[in-house]
Amino acid sequence: MKNSIIYIILVFVASSCSKESVYQNTYNKTLQIETIKTFGGSKNDAFLSVKSTFDGGYIAVGHSQSSDFDIKEKTNDSYDYWVLKFDNSNNLVWNKTFGGSNDDRARDIIELNDGSFIISGFSRSNDVDVTNNEGNYDFWVVKIDENGNLIWEKNFGFSGSDQAFVIKQVSDNSILLGGSLDVTASGGQGNSKVANKHAGGDYWLIKIDINGNKLWSKYYGGLFTDTLLDIAETDNGNYILTGFSDSADTNISNNLGTYDYWVVKVDNSGTLLWEKNFGGSEIDEAYAISKTPEDAFLIVGNSRSLDKDISKNNGSSDIWVIKIDVDGKLLWEKNFGGSSFEGAKKIIPFSNGGFLIVGSSRSADTDVTENKGNKDVWVIKINNEGTLEWQKSIGGSELEEANSIVEFQNGAIIVGESWSSDQEINVNKGFSDALLIKLK
Repeated sequence: MKNSIIYIILVFVASSCSKESVYQNTYNKTLQIETIKTFGGSKNDAFLSVKSTFDGGYIAVGHSQSSDFDIKEKTNDSYDYWVLKFDNSNNLVWNKTFGGSNDDRARDIIELNDGSFIISGFSRSNDVDVTNNEGNYDFWVVKIDENGNLIWEKNFGFSGSDQAFVIKQVSDNSILLGGSLDVTASGGQGNSKVANKHAGGDYWLIKIDINGNKLWSKYYGGLFTDTLLDIAETDNGNYILTGFSDSADTNISNNLGTYDYWVVKVDNSGTLLWEKNFGGSEIDEAYAISKTPEDAFLIVGNSRSLDKDISKNNGSSDIWVIKIDVDGKLLWEKNFGGSSFEGAKKIIPFSNGGFLIVGSSRSADTDVTENKGNKDVWVIKINNEGTLEWQKSIGGSELEEANSIVEFQNGAIIVGESWSSDQEINVNKGFSDALLIKLK
């Protein structure tokens, strides 16, 4: 009887260890390259954002300067919004451009419940698809149907360079547009209200309804350059704004030296609740934010510092990840990179646990095991505590940059831009091509 009990215990323990081992192997599985494709023409083309779609596919947006090869509709060499829809088998369904005769660049996209899409970015045009430019760059917002047909377009801006970088639909079904306001040319708009002393821009946050009608507009910043790049929503419907700032006045209370990660919390009316700086005495720039299950937030970008909030630096610039709680308290910070330059552009939660981060790398040491020849796409996986689980460099002998990532079919789709035509990049059609990498 005693021997039987011991046997049962040993079997149970072995079984538990085996299950844990299988779980860990799945959790830490390194995604492998399934396909790499480039899209574009003979000039400059890039993808800036990718999102999954309700039909099981995905949609990528960016800009195209070309009017040949993969770009059939354009008739000039100005930059246009460029949108490509893919199905759940990775096949291109349709390919559209929108814009005018000047410079128009899409940065982000969302899908609405009816299958239509809203695209945000910035435009200098005042013809063809663009009807009301206020001067220089405006926030330009475009709604298209599920087949890529234009439904409406809207401009928000003043006479200066006003650029939208992020769009997000929030829990009340309204839509947030985030970017930068050129205060010097805004006719007295902006949080500082001191246009003649202002050296850069303010965070500019606009809330619109699904028809593009402006509900409110708010500004946050100081007298130097403040650039809003990403937005997350808290469990109770407030918003966390992230980007970077080198201001030390007006709304910014604790600049740590040159550019800092600048994180702002506002309520659903845009009222400022708190603001925090994170970084060191050198340049630290935040590009993206991702919410965690416990209503905390991971923020990623690049850092050149080695003091104050930053405990480690591997070289010129590292990917720097911070975790903050909903009140802006710094919970932990981690650096990833080698002796050269690394930076992150996007972070997403991964269903197998942890987070995927994409950006670029020029190193081949420390955390980076390989460099293909210049600047590579660099994708890394971290666990919930910020421990590096795996990393991968992808590219050719020239320049590659990853700008966005989305989970797709037990893997991920990475988009960006490429100048190479060797090693892992088979085709280059011009200067830079839009780059799409499928990992599985």
